[in-house]
Amino acid sequence: MNSEAKKLGNSINDLKALARYLGILYYDELPDPILPQKIIKGDFTRITGSWAKSYLAIPIAESENEIVVATSEPDNINLIEQLQICFGKTIKIVAAPEEEVLKAINSIKTRLMNNRSSDLKSDEDEGDDEFNHELKIDVTDAEDDDAPIIRYVNAMIFKANSERASDIHIEPYENEVKVRFRIDGVLYDIASEDKMFQAGIASRIKIMAGLNIAEKRLPQDGRIGIKIAGKDVDIRVSTVPTSFGERIVLRILDQTSTVLDLEQIGITGKNLQTVQNLITKPNGIILVTGPTGSGKSTTLYSCLSYINKPELNILTVEDPVEYQLPGIGQMQVNSKIGFTFASGLRAILRQDPDVVMVGEIRDAETAEIAIQASLTGHLVLSTLHTNDSAGAVARLIDMGVEPFLVSSSLLAIMAQRLIRRLCPVCKEEYELTDEELKNLGISPQKIKSRRAFRAGTKPCEFCQNTRYKGRSGIHELLLIDEEIRSLITQRMDSTTIKRAAFKKGFKTLRMDGATKVLAGITSVQEVLLVTHENENL
Repeated sequence: MNSEAKKLGNSINDLKALARYLGILYYDELPDPILPQKIIKGDFTRITGSWAKSYLAIPIAESENEIVVATSEPDNINLIEQLQICFGKTIKIVAAPEEEVLKAINSIKTRLMNNRSSDLKSDEDEGDDEFNHELKIDVTDAEDDDAPIIRYVNAMIFKANSERASDIHIEPYENEVKVRFRIDGVLYDIASEDKMFQAGIASRIKIMAGLNIAEKRLPQDGRIGIKIAGKDVDIRVSTVPTSFGERIVLRILDQTSTVLDLEQIGITGKNLQTVQNLITKPNGIILVTGPTGSGKSTTLYSCLSYINKPELNILTVEDPVEYQLPGIGQMQVNSKIGFTFASGLRAILRQDPDVVMVGEIRDAETAEIAIQASLTGHLVLSTLHTNDSAGAVARLIDMGVEPFLVSSSLLAIMAQRLIRRLCPVCKEEYELTDEELKNLGISPQKIKSRRAFRAGTKPCEFCQNTRYKGRSGIHELLLIDEEIRSLITQRMDSTTIKRAAFKKGFKTLRMDGATKVLAGITSVQEVLLVTHENENL
């Protein structure tokens, strides 16, 4: 048992001993709090924010004369006195571990936030003067006297974050305003609000993002820095004018999210060993390609996390900075003041870096500086928008980079897509059909078992009946060896390059997806959805 586990075990044992000494009940697991509506809407709202977190206490039940309160600090006399004043009833204390109390607090907060939509319809908009302009507020610490629009927007952001949504879409139509969340890459309808609330919602979000609320004819971009349940969250806001009003998209970036390691993001087997070897090279360029939202940035962060050591000077230029990496210098581009990827990269090279990450190669200038950096002894990691790995070569040449520079600087190109993971609770086992094997490019003679899984059909609370939970990556890794370098110098097309790579074990995105199907990670339908049909090379 490690030291942390021992410490946790000791603290739980101490709490149990304290509960016995005080003659109160101890719960290893707390039941889901069931509270009367008058408490949820009344006094209870005053203790669901910072108070509950600071005292680590939560009411879990009520009778006519008594309130049952769970806490991890049952000997706190001040706590009992405050609760008696708040509720005017006898307080019965029960003991529970800190993590169980926090879980109960978040459970109640979620229910409160879900109820805020109805508050919007029952109260009138109190106007922009009531809006809270302060950044880094915690949306879970809403006050009763906040304007209904403030409570509604806070509730929407909190709900999106708690349901793992990456984006919030607010879409105006002729008679309604729809709210949709993107969860695991798929959009889900969440709410449909009356048209009369459209202007208030848009104004509130624009004020939070520092945008011009009077300008409704032009697109605008901004950001919101807030806290959600104590965690720093950065929200990118984009507005565009449409026929029925401004369409708003909020992209949620959790600044405290844990960067996953290479294996967790789906790089496995031979690809994993190869990538680990590549990112420890002293110089050269490694590109990750794919469409927007395919997880390219996460892959680069995982690579940097793997090689992050005190003896290396690692610098990045990004748009935006999605994760904070300790020990790494991260810069964010700002086109408004002329700070672009190209200018940021020039500045980085004067900082004596060992490893450089460029968020995206968008133009010839950035591409040429990145190539020069790799040729002068730096390892450069970057992304490019192309459909497959070999297509990145043609894209660089189309930008105006000379083929001999591309061939001499590139180490490897990895294309990737994100696939949804089947829900581990409700997925169903079955045997792959001949047609499914054919579509995946799998020969029946080359597999030992046709065992696979597909989306379940029974009701499932764990995945909220979406049938999927979380995402993983599928990859194709093109290594630039001497033969490939020669083909690039000769300006050969991507098909010719892929044909040469196939002779040396190159696997396409669909082939990697097929291994994920056979491993029970995802479904056939999901792989076919995000990949193109295998070419006959």
